[in-house]
Amino acid sequence: MKLSPWIPAAIAVLLAVLSSVYVVSEGQTAIVLNLGKLVRTDVGPGLHFKWPLVESARIFDRRLQVIDSQPERFMTIDQQDISVDFFAIGRIENVRTFYRATGGNESVAVLRLAPIIKNALKLEINSRTLLQAISADRLRVVAKQLDAINKGAATIGIHITDIRIKRIDLPEDSDVLKSVYSQMRSKRQQVASRLRAEGVEQSRAIRARADRDQAVIVAEAERDAQTLRGEGDANAAKIYGEAANRDPAFYAFQRSLEAYRAAFADGNAVIVLDRGDPFLQYLHSDK
Repeated sequence: MKLSPWIPAAIAVLLAVLSSVYVVSEGQTAIVLNLGKLVRTDVGPGLHFKWPLVESARIFDRRLQVIDSQPERFMTIDQQDISVDFFAIGRIENVRTFYRATGGNESVAVLRLAPIIKNALKLEINSRTLLQAISADRLRVVAKQLDAINKGAATIGIHITDIRIKRIDLPEDSDVLKSVYSQMRSKRQQVASRLRAEGVEQSRAIRARADRDQAVIVAEAERDAQTLRGEGDANAAKIYGEAANRDPAFYAFQRSLEAYRAAFADGNAVIVLDRGDPFLQYLHSDK
């Protein structure tokens, strides 16, 4: 069976159409090369066309990337050797410069960027003592050099947004660990002493308020008690007065009994009286 002469032509046209179309996703950018020459850059997301066979497209990710590096050894101002492990966060800012500087190879970009970051960190750490490099805020260590790092990174089309120090290894023969721990212990002791002093002060204030409140309560209670006792004595005197007015003889009898009770309360009292003493008038037996 003989094939139609249109089939090869249709296949060729289809291949030409497919090779002339490329897609740039969100967060990406592209450049177009015409026989190896850069003709278009910063191609945004979407469906794009290029000349088949003579043009090619290179797509790059413009999102933030973590640029890791091997730990680097630095010397402090007091001649102490430390190892600093760090990483950078950056992205491609100028894709034309990036391609011309690295040929679009990210590994080459990392190799060229690492010395720029290391030199900047070296300048910062070389100006500090070992204790300052360890105890200082790590964000401040890199913040001063971030602008200088970006000036160098701009030559390869990259912008660094942040640099983080993961850890700093100390020399084993240094006393800095003891010094750092001593400072930390001293600060904690200062905080503890301040809290104890505040606690003692608050305790004294609470005790003073409690003593004052107690004195006020006792004084008020004593005042109320005296008032009640005065009122009770007044009522008792009134009642006694009314009773005496109603029956003087019974009142005299009751007062005599109370006097007897008070006189012989301890059971050992001896009273010598005349036989006709009024005190004994109720002890006489009427027969």
